[in-house]
Amino acid sequence: PSAWRSAMEKAAGESVRLLDKPAATSPSLSSAGAVFIMLKSALGAGLLNFPWAFNKAGGIVPAVLVELGSLVFLVSGLVVLGYASSLSTQATYQGVVREVCGSAVGKLCEVCFILNLFMISVAFLRVVGDQLEKLCDSFYPNGTLNAEGPSSQPWYVDQRFTLSALCVLVIFPLSVPKEIGFQKYSSILGTLAACYLTVVIVIKYYLHVESPSLRQPPPASRTPSWASMFSVIPTICFGFQCHEACVAIYSSMRNRNFTHWVAVSVLSMLICLLIYTLTGLYGYLTFGEDVAADILMSYPGNDAVVIVARLLFGISIVTIYPIVVLLGRSVVRDVWANPKRGAMPVAEVSERRTRVALTVSWIAATLVIALFVPDIGKVIGLIGGISAFFIFIFPGKC
Repeated sequence: PSAWRSAMEKAAGESVRLLDKPAATSPSLSSAGAVFIMLKSALGAGLLNFPWAFNKAGGIVPAVLVELGSLVFLVSGLVVLGYASSLSTQATYQGVVREVCGSAVGKLCEVCFILNLFMISVAFLRVVGDQLEKLCDSFYPNGTLNAEGPSSQPWYVDQRFTLSALCVLVIFPLSVPKEIGFQKYSSILGTLAACYLTVVIVIKYYLHVESPSLRQPPPASRTPSWASMFSVIPTICFGFQCHEACVAIYSSMRNRNFTHWVAVSVLSMLICLLIYTLTGLYGYLTFGEDVAADILMSYPGNDAVVIVARLLFGISIVTIYPIVVLLGRSVVRDVWANPKRGAMPVAEVSERRTRVALTVSWIAATLVIALFVPDIGKVIGLIGGISAFFIFIFPGKC
């Protein structure tokens, strides 16, 4: 229905503004809008890594148990942050931590926020690079498929060139502006890509298009260990991470009753649990121990249905990446600001130079790291470790 679509677009359009700074107007976010923005904040590149996490955890049962155990702490963190926001009257995550825990812990929170956003940017570029590689392989088979050898692959389909060109020609122009007006569309596209990927993985398992051998159940002989189960917690933390946004979401809700916030938090996490579990379960059942760290890399490059999933994820990340840069610039300015000077007017030319310099540095640094990281699993493991501060440590101190 058009009314529902319009409401969702409005809610998605508010999400980045909520993350960047407190709302100046009276709270007007509906419950449905709050759930939608929570889902938009949580569902993303982490979804691609969940089938691999199921394998690393030792199978379906241990992976689901770790998910359910983590869910208790994830929901508790959201509830605590909402309660702390109501007591401190702060409308941002950093503001709540600074008000409740002191300025020193607040600065630590801002630094962790920058590191988290930076590594998320690396993960985004790594995902885009993987999808570009597979898309190029569908048009120009690489050396492993071509009798002429690796040299037959044109230089312009090399991932280092395609990803660098994409950053210079598309991502940089989208990231430079002071404000970004397309966020509502990217929010919807990101959620659509996540849901589409889950449906594709489930259907692919049952339709069994590629090869009958793919549907063989994963080996059941492996005995999961505590170490293997705990090793996937960073992936789960990254996947369900929406805690940085939850304070701004709570502050913008019309109904900020505590029990109502608990219901919104639980519903959001349960929907995420369903999507992540279906993706991890069926991706693992399809490929078993051979599943790639990025599930889309396990499928052939010439599959039309999977190509659509790659395009959706690629385009959504290309449009979401500038939003992460926008937030990163904002937090960097807050960290470097002199508390004694406060908010002083800055000349337009100086502000533009600083903005361009920060944007160039951010994109260049994340691109270099993304080109040398072997797979997204390494990046997500690091992000998950940083996410633990936002999910467990800072809420615990509050």
